[in-house]
Amino acid sequence: MTMTMSAPPTAAEIAELNREYTFFDWAAQGAVNPVAVERAEGSYLYDHDGRRLLDLNAQLMNVNIGHQHPAVVEAIKVQADKLCYVNPRFASRPRGELGRELAEITPGSLCKSFFTLGGAEATDHAVKIARLATGRQKIVARRRSYHGSTYGALSLTGEARRWATEPGIPGIVRAADPYPYRCRFCSDGPDCDVTCAQRCADDIAEVIRLEGPNHVAAVILEPIAGANGVIVPPDGYLQRVREICDEYGVLLIADEVMTGFCRTGRWFAVEHWDVEPDIMTISKGLTSGTVPLGAVVVTDEIAHHFEDNPLWAGLTYGAHTLACAAALATIQAYRDEGIPERVVDMGEMLKDEYAAMAARHPSIGEARSLGLFSALELVRNRETREPLVPQIEPAFENYGVMKEMFGYILQRGVVTMTRWNWLMVNPPLTITPEELREGLAVVDEALELADQNTV
Repeated sequence: MTMTMSAPPTAAEIAELNREYTFFDWAAQGAVNPVAVERAEGSYLYDHDGRRLLDLNAQLMNVNIGHQHPAVVEAIKVQADKLCYVNPRFASRPRGELGRELAEITPGSLCKSFFTLGGAEATDHAVKIARLATGRQKIVARRRSYHGSTYGALSLTGEARRWATEPGIPGIVRAADPYPYRCRFCSDGPDCDVTCAQRCADDIAEVIRLEGPNHVAAVILEPIAGANGVIVPPDGYLQRVREICDEYGVLLIADEVMTGFCRTGRWFAVEHWDVEPDIMTISKGLTSGTVPLGAVVVTDEIAHHFEDNPLWAGLTYGAHTLACAAALATIQAYRDEGIPERVVDMGEMLKDEYAAMAARHPSIGEARSLGLFSALELVRNRETREPLVPQIEPAFENYGVMKEMFGYILQRGVVTMTRWNWLMVNPPLTITPEELREGLAVVDEALELADQNTV
């Protein structure tokens, strides 16, 4: 009797299987055309037809040490042979050791962690912890921000993805954020950064005063706004926000979900400005995408509050044993491979490449980067700074020339992120100079499409 073997599914068949039976995020489902990935290694993805794609955005800025890092994969295998899961009311060795590691690498007196499944849940629990520790309810969030897609995190978010789920949770008030390229408080000039740093921070102070300092639990901010254009704050801004929080007795929550774990050349972005938050949220680079994990890390003072007061929080998969083991191996890889120092060097190379591209392409209004966290802001007119595409609905899907550019880059074998008039380049931190130049060469070609829409 002859046994026949069915042929393995093609990339198109896998994509259709996913489309028919699963939902994709942030999109009308009829418009989704996903890439069907079979495997990955280092800086590359491979689809089910064997096509190789250079991952120039580390997926969602989270695969920091590259795909399928062997040490992390091995750590997961070893832990799986011992203990895959135990409920979070039990102790485990990976959980305890990871908590100790995070206390060591996070700045200041941050010392104790509550583990979640990802960044959005970390945001929700950071707000819960701030409210419980202070007895206050209001949270100041910034207008250009993204903190996650759970109901609470999306309520804190300052951009268009929250609109469809409003009104959201109560107690959220908003303040300005620093965006020197488009600052409403100062005109562009030699002192713009100084003016922006002061006035945008002072807007937070005014909001706290008007909302009542005794009612405000915390200010939450991304040290560098990520999904909304990689906006690096001017020097002095974060320091001033810290002073304001201290002045009014308000906690400072740093959302380091994107910026943490060496993305900017430091373990955490706040270290560039010597600022110590009261609460820090982390995820993404914590496990480099291998197993879902996030955390809320708090100071000794906040931790002490919960010695005698209940922490009203719990997750079935909190402090997941496999995830904690993966995180420990990931942190060790950052150390063993000198990733922070490497990112500093690669970041300088990226800046040089951007400067050369800006000289060639009138569509580049501004190139922003710190380490390997970067975006190009594209405009129709450099003088007026009119965005290349208007920032209107649809809130997340590409359209117009940005959609054309995304399609061209993908067709040329590179994966990156474009959104509104921003083109992101946030590769694995292990990317080689040759691979980075390979990806940027394709971006350079795609910018010719943008140039055709300038005036």
